[in-house]
Amino acid sequence: MQSQHLAKIIQAIEAHSVSHVDTLQSLWGGYGELVRVYLTGHHCTSVIVKHIQFPQPKTHPRGWATDLSHQRKLKSYQIESYWYQHYAHLCKADSCVPKCLWIETSEHETLLILEDLAVLGFNRVNPQPTQAVIQAGFTWLAHFHGQFMQHTGEGLWPIGSYWHLATRPDELAALQDIKLKNAAIPLDNLLNNCPFQTVIHGDAKLANFCFTPDLAQAAAVDFQYIGKGCGMKDVVYFLSSVMAFNQPTASIEQAVQLYIDFYFEQLALSTNYYHPTIDLVQLEKTWRPLYAIAWADFHRFIKGWSPEHPKINAYSETLTLTALAQLAAENSDTAKQ
Repeated sequence: MQSQHLAKIIQAIEAHSVSHVDTLQSLWGGYGELVRVYLTGHHCTSVIVKHIQFPQPKTHPRGWATDLSHQRKLKSYQIESYWYQHYAHLCKADSCVPKCLWIETSEHETLLILEDLAVLGFNRVNPQPTQAVIQAGFTWLAHFHGQFMQHTGEGLWPIGSYWHLATRPDELAALQDIKLKNAAIPLDNLLNNCPFQTVIHGDAKLANFCFTPDLAQAAAVDFQYIGKGCGMKDVVYFLSSVMAFNQPTASIEQAVQLYIDFYFEQLALSTNYYHPTIDLVQLEKTWRPLYAIAWADFHRFIKGWSPEHPKINAYSETLTLTALAQLAAENSDTAKQ
């Protein structure tokens, strides 16, 4: 990080000086860096700075360095900045996120200064996906979804999640699974037209959560693809990042059922607290069948984006067949009416 950026940080949050800087990681696709800045003379001992740079990279980690991909990333950083400016402060302890301390955007870059979750007691070191870790992640998701249930999502993605169909025409064109390809629009429509919409994280993988030392509570980061949607999209993506898919399918299904039950218990608590007039029975009745639909929707993206990806496995293929059967049954019922 250059000296002029450090000077801006010192001025923006009224610190005396910067003692040192640790680079945490590069941003995906070469769009900048994430750093921890240690301060003197300020109530925060450290802050996190997301330094986003906008020149179009010439390469992509998986070969998708197109203008469409570039424009999608630019919009994602704009929306993430809007989220931190206008929404992050609304989140409560059960869905903790770093608050925005300062932001500056120019034509070629954005400096986003955030609370350091480590100062708040959350560790970003990726833990093993034990039951406690998975339940902490689902508690965060459920309370986040419950708080923002039926929210307009103004200023965020109209459809949340980084893989949603309207932004992924290239990956759809590359998809070789013809049945899944033909079902892409109906799957997308079922999720987008579901009567219960919330604000979803949109990239809710394990790596985007931090945990307290006892692993009992989670906090979330990385809100580039936050927007309106069915909460099942976050649920399936989180599960895809924590489940061991080399187990027998029956074992996976049993574990998944327990986690989904846990999620809906937490969702009921949160939704009832924030929106006591919402019919919790109808909410669960609406969302549960969309689990397979949301998984198939994500599977559609993965199979077009990276056909050799490890997330393409027997469980995903089986669940996608279930979703396609659901679609066929719904079409049959519609035809009879």
